[in-house]
Amino acid sequence: MSDARTAILGRLRAVGETGPLPALDTAVLERRQWPATERMARLRKGMEAVHAEFLEATPGTWPTVVRAFCEREGLRNLLFGPTSEAGSALAAAWGSGGTQLMPYDRPVEAFKEELFTDVDAGFTGTVGGVAETGGLLLTPGPAEPRLLSLVPPIHIALLRASTIQDSFWSAVKDLGWGRKLPPNALLISGPSKTADIEQTLAYGVHGPKRLIVVLVDDVH
Repeated sequence: MSDARTAILGRLRAVGETGPLPALDTAVLERRQWPATERMARLRKGMEAVHAEFLEATPGTWPTVVRAFCEREGLRNLLFGPTSEAGSALAAAWGSGGTQLMPYDRPVEAFKEELFTDVDAGFTGTVGGVAETGGLLLTPGPAEPRLLSLVPPIHIALLRASTIQDSFWSAVKDLGWGRKLPPNALLISGPSKTADIEQTLAYGVHGPKRLIVVLVDDVH
């Protein structure tokens, strides 16, 4: 081991032995704070700039709004997590006929071909949003696996306005990620896009071609 590396590790061990690191001055990170309605507007403006689409809803109407969008777009099916909070609420209000709900309740190996070729859209909840830069925060897990928002050509995401944070820093604090990070966390600003060497922009190459945000106004 080099002398420099030994010295650095020695200093780090010394800090650990004498107590926790000193508190950081985070004032500069917290200077951007807005009312709830402005957080909604800022998030929407930032995400629409990169081709995300929005549907407006209330706490009581969002399942109907999701279904109406699916029917209007002629979607055959909608993949969802039946044990998630958002997924179970969606299923309870869905009804029969038209677009069929498809539960993600099997290992991916059991329906891989169907998932990659026959699913029209995927539905997930979110744990919040970021107003400053425009984006959705997701924490995929067993109830809503990562592929649910990655593989289908359309991703429909439920966002409650009350969970929109001023900044990514405030979201990290509010969600407790400074103490313990989730196994998987995503920040999604828009549909998948990439550009070739000639800078020709293409959507849906590495993920969903469309991102539909169902914005639930629960702050009024």
